[in-house]
Amino acid sequence: MNNLYSSIIKKKTEKCKQFAVLIDPDKITSERISIIAGTGNNANVDYFFVGGSLLTNSNLENCIKLLKQNSDIPVVLFPGNTLQINPFADAILLLSLISGRNPEMLIGKHVIAAPFLKESRLEIIPTGYMLIDSGKPTTASYISNTFPIPADKDDVAVCTAMAGEMLGMKVIYLDGGSGARNPITESMIKSVKQNINVPLIVGGGIRTPEKAILSCQGRRRHDCGWKCF
Repeated sequence: MNNLYSSIIKKKTEKCKQFAVLIDPDKITSERISIIAGTGNNANVDYFFVGGSLLTNSNLENCIKLLKQNSDIPVVLFPGNTLQINPFADAILLLSLISGRNPEMLIGKHVIAAPFLKESRLEIIPTGYMLIDSGKPTTASYISNTFPIPADKDDVAVCTAMAGEMLGMKVIYLDGGSGARNPITESMIKSVKQNINVPLIVGGGIRTPEKAILSCQGRRRHDCGWKCF
């Protein structure tokens, strides 16, 4: 059950960047989901990430099913809590918030989710999740009750990422959080990338092709979505 991660590693080895479109089930209609799925096919999107900091309705499963009905793009859960586990997805980023010091986000929620994940057919990708200051308080930092790493502290981000890799995380995820005003700086991305061997995902505040290019230097295409790695 490691087909998706193997694909990510293969692309990384080939120095081929990938991009994912993040969809928050709380903030989108069924009609819009179908449109995005079709657009994703045409734009060569690599993955759909589905999830958010909150889950105020029951649209998660419907969102996943619509994406899979309208595209062949893998659907990866990007869970904000244990309620966002669904077996109809292809994989899940099992996020451990290594930038914070809240034990519930480091291991507590994972203990609750473990038996459900064990029974599911989801491919599980252990992910070291790092919140980076994006110029304003975000839902992610509020819900997680943690402070983000300052945007200009590349050394803190590097050491945190290295520690996550040493602890066995298969992916490191730098995120500005939901509603991020600014994307992660190019300097921080380069510094972290140079000091880890596992894949690096960058997200938050990436809303235009121009900002995406800064987060995905070296891409052969510039039609990037919200999450780049």
